[in-house]
Amino acid sequence: MRRVTMSIAENKQKDAIMKMKLEVVIIPVSDVDRAKAFYEKLGWRFDGDFDGGEKLRVIQFTPPRSEASVIFGKGVTSAKPGSASGLVLAVDNLDAARAELTKRGAKVSEVFHFAGLPFNSSVDNARVSGRDPEGRSYFSFASFEDPDGNQWLLQEITTRFPDREWGADVATMAELLHETSEHHDHYEKTHAEHHWWDWYAPYFNARQNGKNSEEATAAADRYMDETFHIPRREA
Repeated sequence: MRRVTMSIAENKQKDAIMKMKLEVVIIPVSDVDRAKAFYEKLGWRFDGDFDGGEKLRVIQFTPPRSEASVIFGKGVTSAKPGSASGLVLAVDNLDAARAELTKRGAKVSEVFHFAGLPFNSSVDNARVSGRDPEGRSYFSFASFEDPDGNQWLLQEITTRFPDREWGADVATMAELLHETSEHHDHYEKTHAEHHWWDWYAPYFNARQNGKNSEEATAAADRYMDETFHIPRREA
């Protein structure tokens, strides 16, 4: 597969580009409550159900560890229900993802790859049964649909091409480190000696997975108690 890569000069220019993230994908559904039940059963994070009156309702879910969310509802799109396609979920283990989704009620296709390149729709019958014969990252897929027929693709990505991840910017990481330090301060004063990084890790993980600071603090405290059994200091 031929790849076009950026030059060093072009890569440096990326630093000057303002930060933009894909935040939301809107999908069209006919039965809002049926769609809500389906995505809840998949185990996706439920972010909210916002009632704007008789003609407007907005529901948001986020796939596990995804920075982009999915919105559907009433009065949010004029697209025909079930017309969304090419919605791609990256997974690092296609077999495990298929098993998990099947267990949660989704009808998942068998594994396939595309003739030629991924997402090829330039020819008839572009989907070829089985994994990519060369076992390449990005080349093996499975698919499933929601009750309206909106189609999702599972794409197995085990190793990313170079320069395919932005990573958190320094300012954001510094802010999170400062926040973590402030919340750890109370634990350090009330508990026996321990490694600070053991508390920081679960706090970081919780915050990066959408938990608020109070929930992250509780998760870190619970981890230290269950894993290292750190006793409280005597008053």
